[in-house]
Amino acid sequence: MALPRLEVLTYEIELPLSKKKIKYRPFLVKEQKNLLMAMESGDADTIQHNIREILNVCTMTEGVDLDELPIIDVEYYFINLRAKSVGEISESKYRCNNKVTETKECGNIMESKINLTEIYPESEETVDPEIAINDKIVVKMKYPQFGLIKDSIDMDNITDVTFNMIASSIEHIYDGEQFHYAKETTKEELLEFVESMNQEQFDRIEHFFNNIPKLKKRVAMTCSKCGFDHNLEVEGLESFFGL
Repeated sequence: MALPRLEVLTYEIELPLSKKKIKYRPFLVKEQKNLLMAMESGDADTIQHNIREILNVCTMTEGVDLDELPIIDVEYYFINLRAKSVGEISESKYRCNNKVTETKECGNIMESKINLTEIYPESEETVDPEIAINDKIVVKMKYPQFGLIKDSIDMDNITDVTFNMIASSIEHIYDGEQFHYAKETTKEELLEFVESMNQEQFDRIEHFFNNIPKLKKRVAMTCSKCGFDHNLEVEGLESFFGL
């Protein structure tokens, strides 16, 4: 006699940046086991690979390409998937860096409980994605896509990663007469265009990236050892799970 099949609940989420709606199911015990093993390895590439695999198998909406979604959308999706699968509260640990003497920090490990459903992308400033490079040329940017993480694994230095991210996040370039769409242009041509900017022009592009929304939450806690009151701004997927 066949064993009974367990009912699988489904949920729907609207991603904050792309506004795309996705139906999904919670991840299963075997999938959580693989994720925990990846976290224990401490290897960022292994963790990212397992997050990608879990999101792919749990996504029920057809035609969703994670690599084409903004990185923040994917992180927000994973946090909410984890909340529905394991629980809304995540326990994280932080080190007290309060100086108890001129040369010594407290070093106590503090524990905090974070409600994952209260985490939402925040930015210091809303920056127009259409950036005037000079009197004629306007570059329209888009938020960096999740696929860039996989593409950056084999890059040797942060400079290469930065320039690749910028070039890959160009949607189109308008030269005053016509639009040059990135999808119709080679990566080499886009990189050459970015590298041809002067510092002032490049700073305008960097300003857009410096103000991309990030997953943030402010956490207040008191160190049980030295009594120092902390008001931490927790940011990024790793901070919420101790990855």
